[in-house]
Amino acid sequence: MSEKKEVKSEQQKTNNLLLISGPCSAETYDQTMGTALLLKELNVVDYFRAGVWKPRTRPGGFQGAGTKALEWLKDVKKETGLKIAVEVANPSHIDDCLKYGVDMIWIGARTSVNPFSVDEIARALQGVKIPVMVKNPVNPDVNLWVGVLERVINAGIDKVYAVHRGFYSFQKSSYSNPPLWEIPIELKRLMPDIPLLCDPSHISGSKNFILSICQHAIDLDVQGFMIESHIAPEKALTDSKQQITPQELGKLWKKLVFKSQFPEKLAHNEKIDKLREQIDEIDKNILDMLSQRMSVVKDLGYLKKQQKITILQIKRWSNIFKDRIEKGQELGLNSEFLKELLEVLHQESIRIQTELKNNKKKQ
Repeated sequence: MSEKKEVKSEQQKTNNLLLISGPCSAETYDQTMGTALLLKELNVVDYFRAGVWKPRTRPGGFQGAGTKALEWLKDVKKETGLKIAVEVANPSHIDDCLKYGVDMIWIGARTSVNPFSVDEIARALQGVKIPVMVKNPVNPDVNLWVGVLERVINAGIDKVYAVHRGFYSFQKSSYSNPPLWEIPIELKRLMPDIPLLCDPSHISGSKNFILSICQHAIDLDVQGFMIESHIAPEKALTDSKQQITPQELGKLWKKLVFKSQFPEKLAHNEKIDKLREQIDEIDKNILDMLSQRMSVVKDLGYLKKQQKITILQIKRWSNIFKDRIEKGQELGLNSEFLKELLEVLHQESIRIQTELKNNKKKQ
């Protein structure tokens, strides 16, 4: 193949987002190489990803081509110049990836949920010099996610990424794995130095939602994406509905509105600063009012204890709940937000009064 001068598109120049793309599974040499060549033409992809070992829910399905697929990826790297990324689930996978020159590995959601497996992988990662991505566990537990990242960091890995791919839920949803955006937001608060990537393919389970998920992720300041692409998605052996063609990826990338966390126009900054000052002042007032509310709750708890009245007054609570929801809606507040807020306030009120009843000192 003749050497081509790489020219990044204007779209890529306007952002520093990392883009990882490729098929869910490396199925055949032609499918793998064909997809890679088309992705290379886009000039926006940084890493070519492909599943080599595929954990399946039930036996009998395609579980990946195995080590021979690493040979295909090695050829992809040589032919296209794209760096390659592969999922690992045990120490032997890591050894094989290193032998074949894999540039980045990731720990999948099914593995992340198991601390024993992660411990084994972390020990095998000691001395490894390539970046490691950690997908969120299938369980919606931010501390479990943090634990995996900490184990990888403690193994001495210099470059670690967190990948948001959605969470398993019993509730019916339009998404295969509902994003539960509050969890990756909390991860960013707990671990601000860890770059956060988004995997809209696994969140959506359908290519129809990938664009909207990507745009929302950009609005939440993610640092990149892992998007599944396949030369012929309808023929894919795994996750065919959530994969898009390289051509569709190129069109999607052009539709995204990339944003800066630090606008260059000073006037625009000043307006934002003024609005943030208003929010800060309002938040202080809210905290003052919450403190006053809980002080009154404590006084109420003392009276209930003296008069031997039950802490929970379900009729009053039902009336309060209904009244506050109606008034909040009149003020333009979201009803679901109000319900969650009122339930949290009520739980804290119950906790305070229960401590008083049990003669426990409030923490």
